Amino acid sequence: MVQKKLKKHNLFAINNIQMKKNILLLFGISIGVFMLTSCYHSERDPGYEYAPQMYYPVAYNPDQANPNFKDGKTAQVPVKGSIPVGFEPFGYENTPADYERAGAELKNPIALTPEVLEEGKVLFTNMCSHCHGEEGKADGAVVAAGKFPPPPAYQSEQLKNLSEGKMFFSITYGKNLMGAHASQLSKEERWKIVHYIQKLQKL
Repeated sequence: MVQKKLKKHNLFAINNIQMKKNILLLFGISIGVFMLTSCYHSERDPGYEYAPQMYYPVAYNPDQANPNFKDGKTAQVPVKGSIPVGFEPFGYENTPADYERAGAELKNPIALTPEVLEEGKVLFTNMCSHCHGEEGKADGAVVAAGKFPPPPAYQSEQLKNLSEGKMFFSITYGKNLMGAHASQLSKEERWKIVHYIQKLQKL
């Protein structure tokens, strides 16, 4: 009886080992076939494509012909009157004439409060002080390092009476070596900076 049980156990163990060998063999053959078929390529048959949507995009490329439009083009001009996301209409062109007009017409719509002034200081420190200096005296770190010529100080004859409209215009479009900041600062943030600059003009 014991002998029969041992024989049966040994047979089961042998079958189990054989099954594992078969599985491993089958797995090895599968990997081999996969590698051979994916590595093989020719001009007509590139082999297995892992991401076919990258080779054959569903959407039209901008430079492709497109039968869905009358002019046959994929890249279309935006519909007249379209407004880009995040666009804030200004109403003044980047011209010397509109710079003067903005100076005469634009008034700060944000009421001056201690909180607004503090926010303006933080924004000025982060976005402007590297050139204009902490107190607007044209002694910022970039200027001190000799990278750029100093801008006029806010307390100078040139800027101490500069109107808030001209300041807002300059922050929006840039002025001389200063780049435009409209994409980095919202309209409200620019006006808060103007409030703080007006404080610096009086130092």
